[in-house]
Amino acid sequence: MNFISYLIIFIFGICVGSFLNCLIYRLETGQSFLRGRSFCPECRHKLGFFDLIPILSFIILKGKCRYCHQRISFQYPIVEIATGLMFLLIFNFKLSPPATSMLPGEVFRILDLLYLLIVSCFLIVIFVYDLKHYIIPDKIIYPAIATALIFNYAQRSPAALMLPGNISNFYSSILSAIGAAGFFFLLWLVSRGRYMGFGDVKLGFLIGLFLGWPSILVAMFSAFFIGAIIGLGLIVLGKKTLKSQVPFGPFLVIGTFIALFWGEKIIRWYLSLI
Repeated sequence: MNFISYLIIFIFGICVGSFLNCLIYRLETGQSFLRGRSFCPECRHKLGFFDLIPILSFIILKGKCRYCHQRISFQYPIVEIATGLMFLLIFNFKLSPPATSMLPGEVFRILDLLYLLIVSCFLIVIFVYDLKHYIIPDKIIYPAIATALIFNYAQRSPAALMLPGNISNFYSSILSAIGAAGFFFLLWLVSRGRYMGFGDVKLGFLIGLFLGWPSILVAMFSAFFIGAIIGLGLIVLGKKTLKSQVPFGPFLVIGTFIALFWGEKIIRWYLSLI
């Protein structure tokens, strides 16, 4: 792809990121994200088009509301940029060269790309919401699991099974989901919810469906490793204690993206060492 293609994908991604910010806020307040115009959470003034341009509006307004001059959270540009970069990574890593005809296999490759984009959006929302509120909302995790189940079931169709590896991928995803959810369920059960929330059990099921075997192992190892490093850093800095609660969902999301983009390389590197 050329520079213009990358730019279009990034712009599309930050626009989706702007919508995800709206979704996150309305999940917090219990409002419908399908109705009503955007407004400032401080003064409730309805926002115009020039207040809602992803990233640019934040820069032009110097991080403040045009109407009440209260600070705008850095969450908004960060989520927009992160979504734009995520879309670029997905297109760069996963998009196949265009085919000369719309064969069934090509249709499913396009659907696979769409599936990756949708589940990635769910994961970004889970990351931010769990980081802020220490909870993984059912209104997000259940639709995400349903999306993954539908896509995995669709891989059993005659057209999808024409694609190499799809039969094994289907069973791999189901078993990985059960295995990951079972592991986190045991941690939740043994600790009585102190070490792991039940939302992490549901998130484990989702990422198992999403990644399959053996990429799920990379995701889980990465999550625990990064979580341990950051947890120790927070303790050293005096921000947390050994008894402090730390949401694990964001680490699982980071581990999932690491496994999605670099899981195969990490597995090959590890196997080369043994």
